[in-house]
Amino acid sequence: QVQLVESGGGLVQPGGSLRLSCAASGTIFSMYHMGWYRQAPGKQRELVAVITSGGTTNYADSVKGRFTISRDNGKNTVYLQMNSLKPEDTAVYYCNARSVTNYLDEHWGQGTQVTVSS
Repeated sequence: QVQLVESGGGLVQPGGSLRLSCAASGTIFSMYHMGWYRQAPGKQRELVAVITSGGTTNYADSVKGRFTISRDNGKNTVYLQMNSLKPEDTAVYYCNARSVTNYLDEHWGQGTQVTVSS
């Protein structure tokens, strides 16, 4: 069974940094595109960043220049480094995995809370 477990969320001051981790098990990690989504109260879930199986990255305009997504296939882990955090970054952040061979093979983590507040 595929499992995704996020960690690293918490409370941080505006301008601060957090590093989120998503550890995958139960599948061949290198054959999945990985992404981070977030959902704030009363808002739709949105894509924050994605990194493909080949290492190509893409970011939402709102986080470009501040967030960095990376992956370590040897550790079956994807990361989201978040710098210069703003209050509007406050949300539950979810890890997502999608198979490169079957786009219906998609999985989600349970989410980790990020709160940016003074």
